[in-house]
Amino acid sequence: MNLNFKLTDDFIEQYRDIDPQFGFNGLGLLTYYRTYSRLKPDGTNEQWYETVRRVVEGCYSLQKEYILNNELGWNDYKAQHSAREMYDRMFKMKFLPPGRMLWALGTPIIHEKKVGQALFNCAFVSTDLIGKSLDDATRPFTFMMDMSMVGVGVGFDVEGAQSIQIHQPSDGEETYIIPDTREGWVESLKRLLNSYFLQNFTGTPANTILFDYKNIRPAGQPIKGFGGISSGAEPLKTLHKQVQKTLDQLDNQYLSITAITDIMNMIGQCVVAGNVRRTAQIALGDVNNKEYRKLKDYQWDNDKQSYVGSMAHRAAYGWASNNSVLVNTTTDFEDVAQQTAVNGEPGYIFMDNIRSHSRMCDPADYKDIKAKGTNPCGEQSLESYELCCLVETFPSKAESKEDYMRTLKYAYMVGKTATLVSTTWHQTNRVQKRNRRIGTSVTGITNFIDNHSLDTLKNWLEDGYQEIQKWDEIYSSWLCVPKSKKTTSVKPSGTVSLLAGVNPGCHYPEFEFYIRRVRIAKTSSLLPALEAAGLDVEEDKMDSSSAVVSFPVHNRGKCLKNVSIWEQVSLAAFLQTYWSDNQVSCTVTFKPEESSQIAPILDYFKYTLKSVSFLPKLETGAYAQMPYEAISKEKYEELKKRMKPFQNMNSNEDVEPEKFCNNDVCTV
Repeated sequence: MNLNFKLTDDFIEQYRDIDPQFGFNGLGLLTYYRTYSRLKPDGTNEQWYETVRRVVEGCYSLQKEYILNNELGWNDYKAQHSAREMYDRMFKMKFLPPGRMLWALGTPIIHEKKVGQALFNCAFVSTDLIGKSLDDATRPFTFMMDMSMVGVGVGFDVEGAQSIQIHQPSDGEETYIIPDTREGWVESLKRLLNSYFLQNFTGTPANTILFDYKNIRPAGQPIKGFGGISSGAEPLKTLHKQVQKTLDQLDNQYLSITAITDIMNMIGQCVVAGNVRRTAQIALGDVNNKEYRKLKDYQWDNDKQSYVGSMAHRAAYGWASNNSVLVNTTTDFEDVAQQTAVNGEPGYIFMDNIRSHSRMCDPADYKDIKAKGTNPCGEQSLESYELCCLVETFPSKAESKEDYMRTLKYAYMVGKTATLVSTTWHQTNRVQKRNRRIGTSVTGITNFIDNHSLDTLKNWLEDGYQEIQKWDEIYSSWLCVPKSKKTTSVKPSGTVSLLAGVNPGCHYPEFEFYIRRVRIAKTSSLLPALEAAGLDVEEDKMDSSSAVVSFPVHNRGKCLKNVSIWEQVSLAAFLQTYWSDNQVSCTVTFKPEESSQIAPILDYFKYTLKSVSFLPKLETGAYAQMPYEAISKEKYEELKKRMKPFQNMNSNEDVEPEKFCNNDVCTV
């Protein structure tokens, strides 16, 4: 497509033959080709220098379009100079945009179709207005589905429980022929929900909705607009049946906490089963509510408050959300911490700290007094219908402090530019354009500490935070938009950190020497190149259509076996204090003997944390083909010696982009 800003060809030619420094012995390279390298019109894959060009040109095209549309004066010479520096820093992976941008920026879905939400990592929607009007009743669910279908992870609360009655539709019928579009799928869900909610507002039962799926393309056909392969209509049919069954059982009763969560999770299941996008969800509820706390205990009857063995069917979709509880500095953590000790849920969101403070080292400012929840991994406070854009910086890859400060300018600029787009939701546009919230993240924190010191990190973070505030003042004035309500974050990272070859977010690696396993379709054209490079490729014992590829990895710093639960939480609190004015996403891995420390930790750190979650450490070999497996130094050297340079790493597929909030804990 033709963008309105272009880097010069002679500048790009300088990078054509430079090998990008992807991380983890080829794992980063595979991740790039499998996840972010788009098919070009000639049927070949983008190379890294071309992906970076598309993203940078897309970023500056959005700026240029905004500036020209508002008659603010565009300087092409300055823009060319600035874009070249952004390109160089991105090419060298000193910072990287979110996976959303690597996939979508510079493509028709953003610049022609104007589906702005495709640039954003995550969102949040509250159900608190469900009882207000028919549109308010259905909107949280249709928002969840629409955002999920373009890859946005969505958090939600259960505040709308008990605010609207369910009424089965009448015997009258009407048929909706579902268009073969994202909008058509979303509209079908809206009409189905309307048929159960309408009587609350009109006093008259709605007609029964019948669906005609004939226009939905068959399974296996490519989706040209956004990428991926069609699932056919089956996942949507399943969603319709699940929602109907759930609401039929509540006839003449009020919508419950369980039903809200189940319908949201069913939507997530539909999107994942649809093989079009991956999604992530977080459910937020009151720590003292028994029904909410038992949502993932599938033997619990929420109505009778007893165990009856009737809820097991909910496990089929209940996995779709990470369930967390809303707590504050007065919460008694003893009971709920015992629940977390079993399987890691629930996580904890400190809403009083979120609403009162930006960084915890600064005085209370109440900037986020309207915040209602968080994104699925907890690193962004959000109002209802608000989106978040997270850009990752890698201080461990900076040549100096001065170099890192310069990188922050361009990382900040990418996030701020994303706030210029409009989405297809006016509720979102209102809050986006008012808050201009971004999340400039630091990733590879433990790599930096290994090579420097905590004092050095504190110095870089404090100065870096002020550097971002400086640029926010400058660019907000240039764009004539409000300064960003919040600007910094620590995301869990995932595939983006794999590209750069650093540890994700503020997390420590599992082992010093280990195998990192990745699943890949047997039909992928990448597979022969992986086998030719000397990597171990074996049958997937869980999925006959996939193969498992093993990459040997050496971590040269401290690993989890030498890090206590207290040290992990202390690092999260440190980053919440000196860097993140949004939140820090931290999943704390604990050993069985440390489970009794969860409650004391929460009580001790409740004045400095905004969010935290916990995960029991799995024993090595807990199940076949685990993502991580410890190996000896000798085994690592043997596997590494066997490896050869990668050749012909080209995919014949337009595959799906990043799984949102993608780490080993948060993805679904």
